[in-house]
Amino acid sequence: MKRNQSIESVRWDLALRYRLIETVAWWEGRLTTNHLMQSFGISRQQASKDINTYIAEHAPDNLTYDRHLKGYIPSRRFKPRFIDHSASAYLHLLDQNKERAPHIEGLALAYAHTEVLKVPDRSVRPEVLRPLLKACREGLRLECEYVSLANPEPETRLIAPHTLVYTGMRWHVRGYCEKNRDYRDFVLSRFRGEPGVLDKSEHAREQDPGWNTEVTIIFEPDPRLKPEQKNIIEQDFGMEAGCLQVPSRGALVQYVLQRYHIDPTKVHAKAVAQQVVVANLDDLQRWIYQ
Repeated sequence: MKRNQSIESVRWDLALRYRLIETVAWWEGRLTTNHLMQSFGISRQQASKDINTYIAEHAPDNLTYDRHLKGYIPSRRFKPRFIDHSASAYLHLLDQNKERAPHIEGLALAYAHTEVLKVPDRSVRPEVLRPLLKACREGLRLECEYVSLANPEPETRLIAPHTLVYTGMRWHVRGYCEKNRDYRDFVLSRFRGEPGVLDKSEHAREQDPGWNTEVTIIFEPDPRLKPEQKNIIEQDFGMEAGCLQVPSRGALVQYVLQRYHIDPTKVHAKAVAQQVVVANLDDLQRWIYQ
């Protein structure tokens, strides 16, 4: 077989194994067949074959067998092909798979020294999520009961959902609301009963101006900070030339600001608490809920 086979042609299950091979080798420094055996429930023979195939067909210069360590180590020319080699990608992987740590030999040290703050899981009922997924996928209307802080009593709504969105704190669905004749966000935990699937909707995602408008949010250190304090903030947020440009959809601007602890209606009295401000706030006003 040809070397450097296109990764797009790799079967999904093999791609997962190759991702683990690169992740363990690059971040843990030592890869053995046990990693694959315990992670995927495969035989030692199959695990050895996967490693050899990875080397022969995709990355001949990435791994070197170390007889002293009895495992593969990353070479100086290591270039990942199946993973994002950034530190944040690895840390997110640790978080996502922490519950599997006891079953993956060699990753125990990293997992043992990793802790991620978990927010409370807001209740999303299966009988709500299933019809929402169907409606999003097939472009259908839904009849549902919905509550809000403005209307605590369940109210019948006719909506045409198109996309599920996770804001970092909760899930909502974006869709057209026939009552308001506009595209709105509906928090999944505020649906009551079981939504009823109706007919096709004329209001698709492509017609949602808030969803299809691309904007850039520009963050910069609070101007009240001292120069040395600004330098720290710039490093903390990975800023370039004194600012951080975050691409977003118009409909999601509000949630991006929330993730950065920005309240567009007020400025914190202390600059060290505020830390960052939005440089182009005036340009974003139409996307900010008042």
